[in-house]
Amino acid sequence: MEVKDISKDGLRVNEEIRTREIRLVGDDGEQLGIMSPKDALKIALEKGLDLVEVAPAAKPPVCKIMDIGRFKYEQSKRDREARKKQHIVSVKEVKLRPNIEDNDFNTKVRNAIRFLEDGDKVKVTIMFRGREMSHPELGKELLDRVAEVVKEIGSLERGAKLEGKNMSMIISPKQN
Repeated sequence: MEVKDISKDGLRVNEEIRTREIRLVGDDGEQLGIMSPKDALKIALEKGLDLVEVAPAAKPPVCKIMDIGRFKYEQSKRDREARKKQHIVSVKEVKLRPNIEDNDFNTKVRNAIRFLEDGDKVKVTIMFRGREMSHPELGKELLDRVAEVVKEIGSLERGAKLEGKNMSMIISPKQN
């Protein structure tokens, strides 16, 4: 059996294990005791498997007899599953106008609530045009109204802020 070099994974295999003694665990999970790495490697090679250091920090280091290729495959499979379960938080935007009708307002707020329930942040933007810019308090009142409606599932991350012709605030989902 050839010596496999996988030190890039942080695992020492076969002849790479250089301590005086190790605790050996068999391929079936049973404790085989403390012995020299040379003796453990003989046992592993007789079974056609590899000797892999699984707990290098232990005293003495713990090594296991296993098929290193299969172990790396299982490890990558677990990593892929973990990545699938991660949720990337993105910022969704809901745009409103200062003189929005009630039904339109309710629809936009429902969308914001749905985004928050999905775990995304929501940026609520009020777009001003022309003379509407002379009444920024209308936009502030509208943003306060949105914040009041979604306060059960979202918390204010950044309050109302006027940026050019837009006024916006950011709401993040509450952690359970």
